[in-house]
Amino acid sequence: MDTSFHIGSALLAMTLAVVAAPLSAQQESKPTVRHHQVEVQSDESTSPQIDQAEAAMQKKDYTGAETLLLSAISSDPKAYRAWFDLGHIYTVTGHLPEAVAAYHKSVEANHDVFESNLNLGILLARQGDDAEAEKYLKAATQLKPRANPDEGLARAWLSLGLVQGQTDPAQALSAYAAAAKLNPNDPEPHLSAGRVLETQNKLDEAAREYQAAAKLDPKSVEPITGLANVYSKQKEFPEAEAELRKLLAVEPRNKDAQLQLGRVLAAEGKSEEAAKILGSEQTASSSDPNAALELGTVLAKAGKYSEAEQQFRVAVEGLPQDAEAHYALGWVLMQEKRYPESQHELVLASKLKPDMTEIYGNLAAVAAENKNFDLAIRAVDERARFLPETPATYFLRATSYDNLKMTAKAVDNYQKFLATDWGKMPDQEWQARHRLIAIDPSNASKYTQKK
Repeated sequence: MDTSFHIGSALLAMTLAVVAAPLSAQQESKPTVRHHQVEVQSDESTSPQIDQAEAAMQKKDYTGAETLLLSAISSDPKAYRAWFDLGHIYTVTGHLPEAVAAYHKSVEANHDVFESNLNLGILLARQGDDAEAEKYLKAATQLKPRANPDEGLARAWLSLGLVQGQTDPAQALSAYAAAAKLNPNDPEPHLSAGRVLETQNKLDEAAREYQAAAKLDPKSVEPITGLANVYSKQKEFPEAEAELRKLLAVEPRNKDAQLQLGRVLAAEGKSEEAAKILGSEQTASSSDPNAALELGTVLAKAGKYSEAEQQFRVAVEGLPQDAEAHYALGWVLMQEKRYPESQHELVLASKLKPDMTEIYGNLAAVAAENKNFDLAIRAVDERARFLPETPATYFLRATSYDNLKMTAKAVDNYQKFLATDWGKMPDQEWQARHRLIAIDPSNASKYTQKK
């Protein structure tokens, strides 16, 4: 059972997803562009048109500002400040290709401006050009922002880490560490590092990053989600349960967290509570066969076989080629002593997935109940291809051969049963000895005493 899921941060725009069958997978959006206004230094040339354009931008008169900036550029094609302002206008108005082109021109005109490199790198990342994005974001990390330098550089390192996260996790972690050092009160670098470490299955380290983020922002649900995910993967279910309950205290209508809590409770063996949560209107889906299979499993563990059967029938109807669905229905029908129906489902499961080893012992037992002793023997023999023999398999095979009056094979398997059971199944040992006395009278004295 996959008990993991993710919620993302405002920066990453992560979407909630359940990997249970399997928590889904996480999606990561590219960094969001945040405009950095260039402050003109005393030795920089400017123009009245650029000043007027920036005044118009402050009033959100982007059309007027664009006209002025284009005019300024026609007079001076290397006016990096005008290109930068155009990049901002095209970004906020949704013309991203034009924004990228404008920021490119700004960087070409003056490659030492932190804000131009940062915004260009972020926009390229949003367009999926990670290689080019990395180039400009790396450049930004080596430059000095015009204002709030630590915060600006931290954003550059964080954005660089986001770009590197899929291709170079080690470099991404270094970038996040740099961002955290520059801006120690920001939880985002810790959250991002936690996600990378979790993907690498470095769960203890991931937990430490999520804990650091939670300490910095106790009201945030994202580190809680990360910790719940990590604890679930580590099978530390009580800890995962505690984090999920914290999350639901903040977001009581969070359907995915409710579903995840139900799964964790089921993994803890708290079947009654898990069934209640998974069967609630908030989490249950009458049309989802995978959800029905999951809920049916929890109900079956809670001993609610009739309700489990209903869910498994939904699963079989929606997943007619799924061996696990047929096996689950066959198993619960066996618990209800509806052996002919159970046999039908277990046979189907064995045909759909012949290497599903757990089918065969149950199929053998059900076939014996149906007095289909040939099938019982075939099933227990098939099981032996995958799993070691047990006293129970010897006994079932012996009784099946006995009923088929195949005496030699019955004797052989009764003897193997007695040689391996050692008092674990006393009733069956009594039966085996008495049957051996009856069908192998020449050796009756061997069976009168317990070995």
